[in-house]
Amino acid sequence: MGRWVCIPVIILLCFTATSSCVEFTFELPDKETQCFFQDIDKDVDVVFEFQVITGGQYDVDVQIFSPDEAVMFNVARKQFDRFNWKANTTGTFKACFSNEFSTFSHKVVYMDWQVGKREDIPVDHAKVMSFIQISSSNMHERLKMLLERQTHIRLNAATGRKFAEDLNERVTWWSVCQTVIMVIIAVVQVMILKSFFNDRLRVRL
Repeated sequence: MGRWVCIPVIILLCFTATSSCVEFTFELPDKETQCFFQDIDKDVDVVFEFQVITGGQYDVDVQIFSPDEAVMFNVARKQFDRFNWKANTTGTFKACFSNEFSTFSHKVVYMDWQVGKREDIPVDHAKVMSFIQISSSNMHERLKMLLERQTHIRLNAATGRKFAEDLNERVTWWSVCQTVIMVIIAVVQVMILKSFFNDRLRVRL
């Protein structure tokens, strides 16, 4: 079993009156498991999302445990996934990321843990909503969707950039190896051809 550590690289915490959001990116070394904990009240909506940004085959094992250590969510070797549920009890929930199946590849993983519904713009429902209030509410919802899409776009861009860099490095080293092999073959051919003419010259003499 690998060590259980919890060392996030970049942490972003955002809290509102009715919800909390834990969003960060962390490094998951090979042969290790990292667990994160979140206190959740009963009957609260929860959204858990993760994505492997870089490393190996872009896969990781993920498990979510309830306060009584029951497995609520379990996936193996996946790059990304999303899990929604409503807490049936109050307590500390645990999410564990495992990279124990990897022998040398470190992973960089993004995790988003949303607890409760996001706070909406306050509106006096006792009065008829004005055009400005309706427009503000719609704009607020669209901005939330836009932020989520921007996050996914940035993650996909980071994944694609890392893949391109790795591919470029492999192609470069492959080209260098091919060049070295061609030079060695050329030198060997010249030496063999030279020795062939030297042998014929000796025979004539």
